[in-house]
This record gives sequence, structure tokens and C-alpha cells, in this order.
Amino acid sequence: MAIKKPTPQTPDGQAQRKSLRIHGAIARDLGMSIVTGRYMPGEVLSGEVAASGELRVSRTAYREALRILAAKGLVESRPKTGTRVSLRAKWHLLDPDVLSWIFGTEPEESLLESLFELRLIVEPQAAALAAVRRTDAHLAQMLAALEGMAEHTLASEAGRLADQHFHAALLDASGNPFLASLASGVGAAVTWTTVFKQREMPLRRDPLPEHRRVYQAVAARDADEARRVMTELVDMAFLDTTIAMPAKDGEMPASEA
Repeated sequence: MAIKKPTPQTPDGQAQRKSLRIHGAIARDLGMSIVTGRYMPGEVLSGEVAASGELRVSRTAYREALRILAAKGLVESRPKTGTRVSLRAKWHLLDPDVLSWIFGTEPEESLLESLFELRLIVEPQAAALAAVRRTDAHLAQMLAALEGMAEHTLASEAGRLADQHFHAALLDASGNPFLASLASGVGAAVTWTTVFKQREMPLRRDPLPEHRRVYQAVAARDADEARRVMTELVDMAFLDTTIAMPAKDGEMPASEA
């Protein structure tokens, strides 16, 4: 007799979805505590029994949350010593969830600078390669993404998703599978910095024209221009993000400096 799998409509399926929500929420809360420094590298986290009692969740849910964090390099478990917060060098910083936790509060300035430094290393050269190697299908994907950004704006989730698709299509158009594999990380970086920039006020300017210039250079197969305009795009995105950073005590806000 075939075993009937649980569906979202069955009691078993509903319980399974609830369990997924619970351990996902635990992983998010613990992850944010780790990336913001509440739990420091080397610190031992509470054991299953103690943590499940404090959080009022099952030991299974807590254990699954730790597995999520371990898969992202944030924690490591060892026999007899428990689960410790990993050194930051082991964190999967481009993991979309880890990036969302970093930008859930105020990211460290040095980490923000390093993120845009990575983008400057990767994206301009990817744009130059895309100008040489792109196909008509890549151009169609980039154009559709531009249309989505124009229709929905980056103030909406749909607009930000279109922005992700633009950058993913560009990386894929480079023809380099290793660059293409960075699409989820770069896309998450683009999205969460955009969300961060709008946390206190609307975007100070529309970045769509810069994206259009990148598209036009790639379409024209102009590698030098594609590299140049993509560098400008990332530089301006970094400037917008630093302006959105709260001023420290005694400092003039970046927008007034």
C-alpha cells in the first residue's frame, strides 16, 4: 500500500509547515545575534535542553535551527564542547539569509565597504565579458528586468526582484560559470542594500538610468564602456548606501557633509 505523503491541507502537513516556520525563526534570531556581535566567535551557545526551555520550543526545532546556521558557516558543533560561534572567516557572507541578517540592523562600516569592494572586483569585469559573450537571450532577460524595474520601482519587492534578475542575467552573460554562480549572493547584496537605503527615507535618486547604460554598452558589444558604466553604477550605489548610514554621535550626516 502506498504511503500518503502529508500535504499542507492535512494535519501532518500543517504541523510540518509550522515546524519549518519555528526552526526558521529560531535560526533567523540566532543568526542576527551572531552577525551583530551579541554572540561572539568562540562563544558556546546554550545546549538543546536549556535553549528549548528558554525559547519554549521543541529540542528538535532548536536542533534544526542550529543545522541551518552550521550550513551557513555561523556555528560548529563538536562532541563534548557543544555548539560554538564560528570565526567570521568561516561565515558564508554571501548567503542570502546571512546578508539579510547583516542588514537587519546597522551593518559594520568595514563590512559594508568590503561588500562593495567585492562588487567592484566582480561586476565591472563581468559586464566587460558580457559585452563580448552575451547572446540575444541574455539581452532579452536584461531588457525584461529593466522594464520590471521601471514599472514597479525599487521601492517595491517586485522592482527589487527585477533588479536581481538584471544582475543575474549580466553575470550569466559573462559566459563564466564561476561568475554566474555568484548571482544569488550578488543579487542578495543588491536587494538588501537597496532595502537598507530606504529604511529611513525614499531613495535619493533613481538608479535605473545607470542600469540602462550598462545594458546599452553590453548590447553594443562595447567591453570598455560596459566596464566603465558598471563601475559607476556600483560606486554610486555605495555612495547612496553610506549616505543612508546613521551618523555617529558628533558626526555630521553624510548627506550634509
